[in-house]
Amino acid sequence: MKLFSPAKINLFLYVTGKRPDGFHTLYSLMVPIDLGDEIDLSCEGAGIRVQCGYPGVPEDHTNLAHRAARLFFDRYARKTGKPPAEGVFIRIHKKIPPGGGLGGGSSNAATVLKFLNNAFGCLFSRQDLMDMGLGLGADVPFFIFGGAAFARGVGEKLEKAVGLPRCSLILCDPGVASSTAKVFEKLDFSLTSNSNYSINTSSNMLIGSGEVDLGGNLHNDLTQTACRLYPQIRSAREEMELLLKKKVHMSGSGSSLFALFPGEKAAKQGLEALERRFQDRPWKWFTASFLTDEC
Repeated sequence: MKLFSPAKINLFLYVTGKRPDGFHTLYSLMVPIDLGDEIDLSCEGAGIRVQCGYPGVPEDHTNLAHRAARLFFDRYARKTGKPPAEGVFIRIHKKIPPGGGLGGGSSNAATVLKFLNNAFGCLFSRQDLMDMGLGLGADVPFFIFGGAAFARGVGEKLEKAVGLPRCSLILCDPGVASSTAKVFEKLDFSLTSNSNYSINTSSNMLIGSGEVDLGGNLHNDLTQTACRLYPQIRSAREEMELLLKKKVHMSGSGSSLFALFPGEKAAKQGLEALERRFQDRPWKWFTASFLTDEC
């Protein structure tokens, strides 16, 4: 079976605290986009095999998709009293830049969990799968939840976001993989927002004057830290803003950057201008759109 494994962007991300166990609590609005990986999955043979030809992406037990399959089989055996009769072969056609804050590995893990649950009798509820996913990564429950969502806690408390327009965006991969652990380790709380996070979660909150507008809340508390650790992110962001004449934002803990547009035509025009101007830079460009049930 060939499945689509979407990326996501964080329209806003506030770091709201730090727990005794060292994990940070967040408040974020995450939206899936139509840039994604393709995953071929088949139940065959024994054990778990992962194949991915993208440079730097592991194919062993450290791959998040492999870990997701191992976790599912362990929980399946615990629930049924016996291991499944077959293993799984996972072939990942990678299009989401790794280390870009777009949730590629987490999305792959969620896709594998959902596939295996369907393939082996739907023993687990969506909430069961989300609970499993949280042990793999904070973004995995979001991709199992499905659709745009407000996320709180470490990412496990999700509330459906409604009324989002089908915006388009330009994405930039600045050619550096950002370490989530390092960005959070170096986070200076004096640089985070003092917002009271009283953001209206009702419909149409992103629409203003024909442009995407969050009333000042299109923000990421991790941007300054990531730009300090990875100057390539800062340079790409500044250059994009100068050429596009609009704000450019970072997704997650970086390194991917995005600028929002009200439609595909404007995004493609912006992309063409960026490609002409920065053809000598090691930056990669993509256009994408929100995946939303509502337009």
